Order: sequence, then C-alpha cells, then structure tokens
Amino acid sequence: MTITTQRMTLEEFLTYDDGTDRFYELEGGELTLMPFESEINRRIAMFLVIYFSQQGISADRLTMKTEIAVSGTRVSVRAPDLMVLSEELVTELEGATRSIIYMDMPPPALVVEVVNPKQENRDYRYKRSEYAARGILEYWIVDPISQKVTVLEWVEGLYEDRVYVGAERIVSAILGDIDLTASRVLQGG
Repeated sequence: MTITTQRMTLEEFLTYDDGTDRFYELEGGELTLMPFESEINRRIAMFLVIYFSQQGISADRLTMKTEIAVSGTRVSVRAPDLMVLSEELVTELEGATRSIIYMDMPPPALVVEVVNPKQENRDYRYKRSEYAARGILEYWIVDPISQKVTVLEWVEGLYEDRVYVGAERIVSAILGDIDLTASRVLQGG
C-alpha cells in the first residue's frame, strides 16, 4: 500500500519517521507500507539463517531486514528477508549507524525473499529486475503460497532461473554443495 503521493528522495526516506513501529520500503520514490510477516515466512527466514550458519557462513555475513538501495525509474530501498554479504561488504558496513547497503557499495552475494500473499509481483517482477540491475549474483524467491523455491543465478548479465518443488535438491552457485530441498525450506525446517 503506497502511503505518499509525493515522491521521496533517498535522503527523505532515510529520515522518515511517522511515529509508529510500521516498516516501509521505498518503491520508485514512493513510500510503501510493508505487511506484517506471517508465521511461516518468519519461520522460513529463521530456518535459512540457521542452515546457512551451519554451512559455515559466519554470522557477520548473514543479515535479516538490512535495507538495500536499488535503482529503477527512481531510487528504491528494499529490505529482503535475508542476505548473505560478501566479506568486502561486511567491512564497508562496520560502524554504520543504519543497516543499509548504498548504491556505491558492493552488492550482497545472495538475497532471499519470502513471498507474502498478494505481493507476488513485487518479488517475481520488480525485485527481480532491481536485484539484477544491482548485480546480485543469486536471488532466491521462496514462495510458500505456490510451494516452490526459485533460484535466480546471475549468468553473463542476466538471471537464469530454476524452480524447485517437493523433494528436489536446491542447487546454489554461491553456497556450493548443500543438502537442502524445496519442501524442507518451505516447511521452515
């Protein structure tokens, strides 16, 4: 749900405070209220953080709800459910007063979005093109509604996608050899 009719700059967004605990993203300069997370979405994101940690990804490289500036027709700021940061990006974020990845910073290595009901276009269309423009090497769309996990891998300037369902084992160029199936992710463990 778009909140403002006037377009905001990145600076205006970063200082915006409506006095509530609601969470917003900036979409093409428009302030957009984010829906509350469902229990399954929260559980999926937490499961993946724990799983990635067990695979040897250090805690400083795993982040939830860190904002990332992306380009589109106007600036947008997204807050993915989970990101795996590069070592270089971890260093750049040290000491930051707000957990945001600016356009002049390197992109995260992996972004995970868990689809919310009635928000499918955001994850499958808009964020796909924004994350591609940002040069993110791997983007996972975990869809508990459609019961599938889509892994988009950056190959020669475009995303190539592979859809996983049921007991299919997920393949990740970023994570290497993982023993993770679509159904296990979609159940949140």
